[in-house]
Order: sequence, then C-alpha cells, then structure tokens
Amino acid sequence: MSDDLIGNVEDTRLVDALSERYLAYALSTITSRSLPDVRDGLKPVHRRLVYAMQLLRLDPTAGFKKCARIVGDVMGKFHPHGDGSIYDAMVRLAQEFAARYPLVEGQGNFGNIDGDGAAAMRYTEARLTEVAKALLAGIDEDAVDFRPTYDGEENEPLVLPGGFPNLLANGASGIAVGMATSIPPHNAGEVCAAAIHLIANPQATTADLLVHMPGPDFPTGGLLIEEPASLLSAYETGRGGFRLRAKWEVEKGKHGTWAIVVTEIPYQVQKSKLIEQIAQLLEEKKLPLLGDVRDESTEQVRLVLEPKTRGVEPDVLMATMFRATQLETRFPLNMNVLTADRTPRVLGLKEVLRQWLDHRQEVLVRRSRFRLAAIEKRLEILEGFIKVYLNLDEVIRIIRTEDEPKAVMMATFDLTDMQAEAVLNMRLRSLRRLEEMEIKREHANLSKERRAVQSLLADEGARWSRIAEELADVRKQFGGGALGARRTELGTSPAEITISTEAYVEREAITVILSEKGWVRAVKGTLADGSDLKFKDGDRLKFLVPCETTDRLCLFATNGRSYILKPNDLPRGRGDGQPIRLIAELTNEDDVVQLFIWREGVTHLVASTAGRGFLVKADDLLAEKRTGKQVLNVKPGEEAKLCVVADGDHMAVIGENKKLLVFPLNQVPEMTRGAGVMLQKYKDGGMSDAKVFRLADGLTWRLGEKTRTETDLRPWLGERAQAGKMPPNGFPKSLKFS
Repeated sequence: MSDDLIGNVEDTRLVDALSERYLAYALSTITSRSLPDVRDGLKPVHRRLVYAMQLLRLDPTAGFKKCARIVGDVMGKFHPHGDGSIYDAMVRLAQEFAARYPLVEGQGNFGNIDGDGAAAMRYTEARLTEVAKALLAGIDEDAVDFRPTYDGEENEPLVLPGGFPNLLANGASGIAVGMATSIPPHNAGEVCAAAIHLIANPQATTADLLVHMPGPDFPTGGLLIEEPASLLSAYETGRGGFRLRAKWEVEKGKHGTWAIVVTEIPYQVQKSKLIEQIAQLLEEKKLPLLGDVRDESTEQVRLVLEPKTRGVEPDVLMATMFRATQLETRFPLNMNVLTADRTPRVLGLKEVLRQWLDHRQEVLVRRSRFRLAAIEKRLEILEGFIKVYLNLDEVIRIIRTEDEPKAVMMATFDLTDMQAEAVLNMRLRSLRRLEEMEIKREHANLSKERRAVQSLLADEGARWSRIAEELADVRKQFGGGALGARRTELGTSPAEITISTEAYVEREAITVILSEKGWVRAVKGTLADGSDLKFKDGDRLKFLVPCETTDRLCLFATNGRSYILKPNDLPRGRGDGQPIRLIAELTNEDDVVQLFIWREGVTHLVASTAGRGFLVKADDLLAEKRTGKQVLNVKPGEEAKLCVVADGDHMAVIGENKKLLVFPLNQVPEMTRGAGVMLQKYKDGGMSDAKVFRLADGLTWRLGEKTRTETDLRPWLGERAQAGKMPPNGFPKSLKFS
C-alpha cells in the first residue's frame, strides 16, 4: 500500500456504500452460487466436484476413494467455502431419490428418503457415474474455456462440455438475491428426443416438443395430474407448477376389509415427516375417515392407510388425504438460469433446448479443431518419417558423425524442426521394414480423417447431423433400462370428489350458547333450555341453538352482515367460551340479531329498524370469510332488526307505534343485497317485529307460557307500506310475536 494512502479517509454516503456492496454480493450469489448454467445444468460447487473427481481419475470403472479426500481436493483447489457445504452437495448428487440421474456413485451410508442424513465423509466413498462421464466428455480436447482458480495455482472449467442434458434431466433449485430457480427433473431419453426434433425442425413450437417430452419425471415416481393447457403454458413461459400425487392401490383383506397401500410419494417429501403429519392430523381428529397409518417400508416405500370403517369409499378417503397432507404437492417451475453470456434469465423449454444445442455445436467445433490440429501435427511427423526411411543409412551416419545432427538432417532431407526432433527421438527398434508400412498406413488413415474433419467444420448441416447422432447415442445409453425408464406416471386432472363436511368432522349433537354480552361456547348434547347454565356476572343467555357438529350456523348482525360459523370450531367445556367478535369480525357497536342453523333452499326475511326489508335466499347468506357478507344495507342511525324464515303466504308487521299491518308476502321482493322496500309506514318510531305465516292458519303470538291465534285478520289486511291499525286485544305489550 502506498504511503500516501495511509490515514486517508474518504467521505461516502451510507446509501451509496451499502448499495454498491450489496449489489456486488447479490451478483456474486446469482452468478457464482445459486443459479445453474443452461449449458451443463450445474452450479459452481457441483461443477468443481465433478471436475475434481475427474482429476482424481475416479472413473466409473475405477475404484472408490474416500469422500474426505475428494472434499479436501475440491476445497483446497477450487471451492474454499467449507467442507460441510461441499459434502452436502456431493451427497445430493449421489442420492437416487434426490437426483434423477446421479452424477456420483456412493459407497456407504448416503442418507435415505426418511430424511436421515449421510454418514460422515470419513466413512463414505465415491466415484463418478457414466452420466458424469458423458458431461465431461471432451474436456481434455479444448472443448471449453478454463479460468484460474481462486488462488491462481490451478485452472478450472467455466462450463463442462455437457454431452448429457443435465439441466432438464436432473433439474435444479436455488435461492439467490431477488431471484430463485426451480426446475423439475425430466426423462433424459425424452429430452434427447425433443432436442433431436428441434434440430430437425428449428421452427417447432413448445407443443411440438411436449409430444416428445410430455412432462417431468421425478426420481421418486408419483402421478402427475396437471392439465395439458397448464403444462403448455408453464413450458412456454418458463413459469408455472405441477400437481404431483402419491401412487396408491387398494389391498383387499379378510372378511371384506381393505387398506390403501401407498407405493410412491411425491418428490422431496420426507417419508418420516409425512407419517408424522398424518399421525398428528389423526390425533387432532382432522382425518375422520382414517383409522390408522403404518410404515411397512423396506427399500421400497410402503405406507398402509387403514379406513375407520369398511363403508368408506377408497377414492373419498384418498381425496381427504390429498387435501390435508403432503400426499399431494405442487412442484413449482421457474426456469431461471444463467445463459451462455452469464446473464440470469427465465427461459421457456424451447429456448433452454436451443441454448444447450448451441453449446453442443460450439463444443463440436472446438473438439474438431483440436482434433484437426493433432492430426496435422501427427501427419507432419509421419511425413518426416517417410522421408528418412528411404535413406536410413545416411540418417545413421549423420547421427554418428555430425556435431549438430539436427541441423544437418534438416538441410539434407528438407525436414522441419518438429520432424527432425521426432526422427532423433525415434527408437532403434522402429527401423524395421514393417514399421515403415505401418507409418504409411497411419498416414493414409489420418489423411482421410483430416478430410472428414475439414468437411465437418465447413458444413453446418453436417455438424447438426453429427449432434443428432450423438444425442441418439445418449438416448440409447440413458433412455432405457432401469435408470432410463419413466418413473412418474402421466395422468389427467382427476374429477373433483365432493366431500361433505361430515367427512371431516365426527357428527355429534351439541348445543351452541350465545350470551347477551357476546360470549359463545358449545356443550355436548342437546339442551332443552338454559336454566342450568352459568354466565359471568351481569350476563345472561341470548341464544340457545341445538345442532350437530357438521351443521353450519348463520349469524345475522345489526350491521346487516351475515356470518357463517362452524359449530365444531367453537370452544367447548365448562368455561365462559370465547368472545363472538374474535370469530366474526364485529365492532363494539354491532350486536347479534339472530343465530340459527343454515339450511339450503330456505328463504329468509331480513328487515331494518326503519321498516325496510326484502326476502333473501339462504345461499345468499353464505359467507365463509371472517368478515362476513353484507346483505342488508342500513343507513346511519338505523340497524338490522330481524332475520326470520319466510315460510308462508302473508306477513305481519308491528311498529313501535303499536300499529299492526298484514299483507301478502308476494308484495315483498326477493333480492341478494340492498336496502329493501318499505314494509310499514311510520310517523314516529320504527319497526318492532315481523312474522311470516299462512293466512289460513291465522296469526299466532305468545302470551307468557301460552299462545293465542287470531284467524279473522280482515281489519288488519292491507297493502305493503300502509300504516296499519291497532292490534287485537291481548297482543303482548312487548310488541313481539314470540
């Protein structure tokens, strides 16, 4: 460091310093850690692992070496980021349930699908697989560029030659700064078939490619149930997702019993955690159709799901399991990769294949030029050998007598420096007549090969034909057998199975209790009345609703909104319960008007204190959200007054001014939402109560413990929105019908 820089302080704005440093960190994370290269499908740590193992001569036919030795070489020469991260990456490359086509063959404990980790690297051994060998093919033939390592003592490849379609075949996942990638594994044979089709038809569409490569192929199998249109959109844009289900079958038992046997689970789902999740939901009674779960797995997955009763349909049981557990997952697609110019981009399927094929074209050209240079060099040497074989005695004399035999030989036989050096280095045993014949034969063969290579370099069509042949060989090698056979079954999106609430909740009779101050709770059984119930000081019973746990309760509030409650979710026990405002979003000014069991097909009458109302169907009261659903619009100073079942042909309305009006129900409109129409006209006050009834049965109201029915209602019959008349003698002073 220069002396004039010591003690020098430069003022920099914090935001500038932070943004500059964070941008550098982000770029480093994106390009050197998290995103794979589109050409070989590898991140730097994986590329360095494979290359280091190649330098250690860990070919598929060679012996294994300790993983600690391999990790040490990678960390010391190429990847100074800690042995733990390197070994973890290596383990994943060797796990058959994690990598569709493992690049590393492991010996020892490399973990399992239950989520158990691998043994320490001092206990395990590894070598490369044939897949990795295909990725590396040509790396010693100037196929790719190299760069100095972090310490400048070694060189490492910028990218591998990529003879195997690793990006799509093995997939990738990673999280960078501000971006991420998620690419599922595919079948290598299908990827090669799609690439061959793209070579033959450069204008092929994504739909054409999907004929050959119909979807992901996960190492753990499973059933892909994505819609074809969704698949096409995902591969077209590079963004989307795939629904993946476990594969299962019904196993019959004795006496009509049966069980579900799950043989394949979704990709990246740990079997042990899946069983824990099912067991916990079973304990919480959220899987009422399931009786028990057992793990009978060996090397093959075998989960046994026993139904609670024999009457349960297997499809219905599995539908509940798919909705509640990781037996169905969604694997995201985000083909965010580093392109050939090291730029992160989200690519569609066609562009991914095109960039990989362009890389293979470049590799073929570079390998051909390398081979051509080697042929030219060897031909030059062979031509020198041919020249001297005609004058062997003179060559021997020059070597024995001349002080500078090389220079004399070059002048005598018109040899180049390289030719003369090769002659001088020739062994005496090579001076046989047979060797001369071999040299001429080799010269002829190499000359023929040179013409073929030159022709290949001059003809782009020939190069694409050669690449197609190479892909066909890769497809033949890796697209068949146990490794290449498709594991994930392609299915169609299944028909939705309607599962009633009863399927999730154990049906039992309960009674829901709501107090005046808004405390709600449920007790087991059916209560006839609430005389024995206890409440907080100053509080008392407001609503008592006998129902079942599978019912739905509708709460209608003074703000004109309806709320749906699930009785099974309400607090149980002997306590005071829970404030209703924590379940339904009510303000302190809002109160409960009515609480009742929601029944499909029922029509209700809703009305406000101002005497306006309308008829509404039960379906229009449904509101699964905690915020409820606005049904009756109320003006400032008004409130919703009632919500009653509209079962009849007439309705009676009584106002706070003690006027009773009866009119036909067909004069009240049916609406889904609104302020309603005027039911009764008032000079002072508002509406007190309303009731829907059948005129032939008469109008009934309650007087204490008794009821009274008025059948002659002609004095009060009129039209909607009239004022009405004084009620008959004996009408309750509370001005309520019940």
